[in-house]
Order: sequence, then structure tokens, then C-alpha cells
Amino acid sequence: MTDGSAPLVAVLDYGSGNVHSAVKALASAGADARLTSDRGLIQDAAGLVVPGVGAFAAVMAALRESRGDEVIERRLAGGLPVLGICVGMQVLFEQGVERGQVAEGLGQWPGTIVELDAPVLPHMGWNTVRTGEGSTLFRGVEEERFYFVHSYGLPTWELDVIRPFRAPAVTWCDYGAPFVAAVENGPLSATQFHPEKSGEAGIRLLANWIESLPHG
Repeated sequence: MTDGSAPLVAVLDYGSGNVHSAVKALASAGADARLTSDRGLIQDAAGLVVPGVGAFAAVMAALRESRGDEVIERRLAGGLPVLGICVGMQVLFEQGVERGQVAEGLGQWPGTIVELDAPVLPHMGWNTVRTGEGSTLFRGVEEERFYFVHSYGLPTWELDVIRPFRAPAVTWCDYGAPFVAAVENGPLSATQFHPEKSGEAGIRLLANWIESLPHG
């Protein structure tokens, strides 16, 4: 446990794997991080992290079974921060296509997750990124490497921005062809890579997100 001044960050417990490393990394980054499915606690938390590993369709099924989709929607409707990681990022888009299977996503952003256009899959290991303009997440780690493990991603960014609203900060990575590595769009942020597996750079990125959370 962290001290009482640390912001409460809920890690959504809906049956996804690899959650304990995320909790540990968030704690190292300065959060009071708790793995939970408690709807009240999640709504009251300063931030919500949505992890995700495996297939797009399976993650969506688990989210709907646990009503995690409703939890995410409710927080975003209130302007409360949410951070998606790996497949937890992918399901924020309209749909995913894996091995010919089309699955509906959460639809927070337009776009379809597809297999990466690369000679070798999965994309596994460390890679650099091209940080989006105005990024908060990558402050101080713009030139660092982050750890990826995935075969699917978003090849194009499709969200139109209507002035005077601020354009999202979209960060890219190259592996065979460009794909979206991270997005920061109002209260909703996401990374395709795993910050919890990205060493000190990943901890710093999580700390940047935690520091951006509302306090009080």
C-alpha cells in the first residue's frame, strides 16, 4: 500500500491475465493501485486502468460478461480518466478482425484493429515510438524504448477533430508498417505496448499519467 496522499487507481478485474504486474508498476509509479471489480470503488477512483491480453473477441466477451464495458462507459461519460493497455487499448475502437472473425469493440474511437503488416509476427520486444504532439504520457521519455508483444494493431487514425476541441496526441510505432502505439484523447488514454514491462521508461510514463489525474 502507498500512503494516503497517493491517488487511487483501480485496475479493472474482469478475468484478464497479466494484471498483477500492472498493479505493481502503478504502485511503483506513485499510485494506490487496487485490482478490483467493485463498481463503486472504480467510479470513485482517480483513474481506471483497463488491461488486456489475448484475442480481441475474448477480451470483449469477458468485459461484457463482467459488465466492465458499462463501467468504462460510465467513467468516460463523467469525464473521468481511463487508461487502456495492449488489448485494453484495442477494444476501445469500433471493431477487431482476427483470423476472419469480426468482433465489435467499445466504439470509443473509430477504427478497425487488424493484423500487422509485417514479415514476422508477433511484434515482440523493444521498440521506439514517434511521440504525438502535445503528449503528456511521454513527457521525459520521448526517446525511450517500450516493450511490445502483439500481432494486431491500428494502421490508420480516423478521428476527425472539430475546432475548438484539442486534437488527440497520437503516437506511432513502425514494425513492417506504421501502427498506432498510443493515444491521448481527453480523459481516455491508451498504449499498445506494455508500460508495466517497459522498465524505468514505463514507470515514468505511468507516473506522468498518474500526475495528470484529478486530485481531491
